[in-house]
Amino acid sequence: MTPAEGAATFRAATDMYGRFVGRYASALAAALIDVAGVEPGQRALDVGCGPGGLATALAEVVGPEHVAAVDPSQPFVSVCRARLPSADVRVAAAEELPFADDSFDAALAQLVVNFMDDAERGVGEMKRVVKPGGAVAACTWDYRDGMTLLRAFWDAARDVAPEEAAKADEASIMRYATLDELTALWRQVGLEEVEGGELSVSAHYDDFDDLWSPFLTGIGPAGAFCASLGPEAQEDLRAAMARRLGNREGSFELSARAWYAVGRTTS
Repeated sequence: MTPAEGAATFRAATDMYGRFVGRYASALAAALIDVAGVEPGQRALDVGCGPGGLATALAEVVGPEHVAAVDPSQPFVSVCRARLPSADVRVAAAEELPFADDSFDAALAQLVVNFMDDAERGVGEMKRVVKPGGAVAACTWDYRDGMTLLRAFWDAARDVAPEEAAKADEASIMRYATLDELTALWRQVGLEEVEGGELSVSAHYDDFDDLWSPFLTGIGPAGAFCASLGPEAQEDLRAAMARRLGNREGSFELSARAWYAVGRTTS
């Protein structure tokens, strides 16, 4: 599965997103906004808004009337519009933003860059629509080590179906999922004062079934892999993932690390 195909699996299950990686959206958005330096009164753009987690957090800082958001998925745009009726939410891809040059003080993308068809063009578009001296920022999961949910899933998948999982593991197929690669992209598109680091968040689960059920719907690359298996293999994968997480009973939390990059447009 390519990153673009993985993006399509999110768009097919908007109602399940909040139970999947959407659990981390609010805390991650607050952290990204902080490192981007977004301030009240500024105009901000959420690129690849999904159901509106980052856009909602931006609205809390700058006011919903100062927020714009885009996503290529009409279902996600509809959900985001319902959450933020005063915001300017449109169906559009990152690579072709429907805004004039210098329209925003900041453009942010949360867990989106590695799903762009052309990340260099997409981030270049973010740069284009930001005023001189404004911020362009994004974050992506640390699929290799820091995103506990997905790392446990793919390690379990390698236990159950090693050859197939090796080809689909997001740690292997996702670009811009390391700090060096993400900040290099920011410099490549000509952003200045580029900085990067890690954002650490966590999410609560009522029990293991609460964690497991979204995978069965086919959401995200991990869900698509799970859905491709037969019932017996799915049960084996579930058991292997539970073991990887220590066979937890009752409620628990998982930590997650994302890498971020932030840069400034030419003054």
